[in-house]
Amino acid sequence: MRYEIVAQLTTNSTLLILILISYLISHISYLTSHNKMKKLRVVVLGAGFGGLELTSMLSEAIGDNLNLTLIDQHDSFYFGFSKLDVMFGHKPADSVKIPYSSIVKPGVRFCKETITAIDPETRTVTTQSGTHEADVLVVALGANYNHGATPGLTEHGNEYYTFEGAEKLRDVIPNFKKGHAIVGVCGAPFKCPPAPSEAALMLHDYLATAGTRDACTISIVMPFGSPIPPSPDSSKALFKAFEERGIQFIPQHKVASLSANKAILDDGTEMPFDLFLGIPKHVAPDVVLQSGLAVDGWIPVDRQNLLTRFPNVYAIGDVTSVGTPKAGVFAEGAAKIAAASIIASYKGQQNEKGYTGVGSCYIEFGKGQVARVDVDFFSGPKPFGIHHDASEALTIDKEYFGSSRKARWFGR
Repeated sequence: MRYEIVAQLTTNSTLLILILISYLISHISYLTSHNKMKKLRVVVLGAGFGGLELTSMLSEAIGDNLNLTLIDQHDSFYFGFSKLDVMFGHKPADSVKIPYSSIVKPGVRFCKETITAIDPETRTVTTQSGTHEADVLVVALGANYNHGATPGLTEHGNEYYTFEGAEKLRDVIPNFKKGHAIVGVCGAPFKCPPAPSEAALMLHDYLATAGTRDACTISIVMPFGSPIPPSPDSSKALFKAFEERGIQFIPQHKVASLSANKAILDDGTEMPFDLFLGIPKHVAPDVVLQSGLAVDGWIPVDRQNLLTRFPNVYAIGDVTSVGTPKAGVFAEGAAKIAAASIIASYKGQQNEKGYTGVGSCYIEFGKGQVARVDVDFFSGPKPFGIHHDASEALTIDKEYFGSSRKARWFGR
């Protein structure tokens, strides 16, 4: 009898141990599965304003449960407005670049790679180094430039929208001592609508300092009726600045082609020049056009969340046709909404706040004076802007705009 009791206790203990082991295995399996489910794979294409802001937001919200790959073909970032500083010799080229290698954020890794294909259906990205698969894909590749769309631009003119073009002009502009300078837009839409006006005003200052302004004339050719269409007050301030400085504004026209020392506008008008500063026609990157994401040249998105027609594929910034200007501040605003949507979805929730199309653009008026226009594109029946007159205070404000983003995106 005693042996039977001992045997029974042994059997019960063994059974209990087996049950405990089974429970532990099951629980560990659940935790492993749960952790795998929570690890969010995100691939972000492009490390400009939009890509950097979205990456920062996702890292802050998801942290170690984030597996984010940020891909860009370049090794460093620079603010678009810094090209004017390089172009006019205000700053050395290397001083305005911030290396992507300095990005250290939880759940984020940067890859300097050239993208060769995008499959939005499978959310797979191919580069010269391999493939990247994602649960969530974000396209923030910006706009490229089609120099060939304007015959003669490369042979007879200059452009300052690429960093290389701005660096080249740093050596070209000092040789312009007399004659006619044209700041000409070759196609619309184009990045940073105030930039042609800024280039003309800063060229005036440069020539005045060099003592050659009286020997030169400056014209702006732009496809808009005014320099800043959403803000009559900003346009009025610029028109006044043009008049005071003797700068001619030619509205509602584009530069169609260039020959030796002559710009031909879209209506056939010929304008002789001795210096041409061009804004090339903008296009979506070829890899985007070949992916099936684009419609009529740009990626359409849902304004509520910046989603494309493909599930879990977002697009932000200049590469989209969302309806705001192609400028960094609007890419950043779109990134905030896309990131909020991704974070909400990750948490099983829904982001109710859509993209408002609100942004502020700084305008260089020369002589250390910077103005600002606050633009709202979607809340009213038409876009509108509020103008803030040029001042040294706004010059400081612009500097803080840059430094605050360096600190946020790069820890600088």
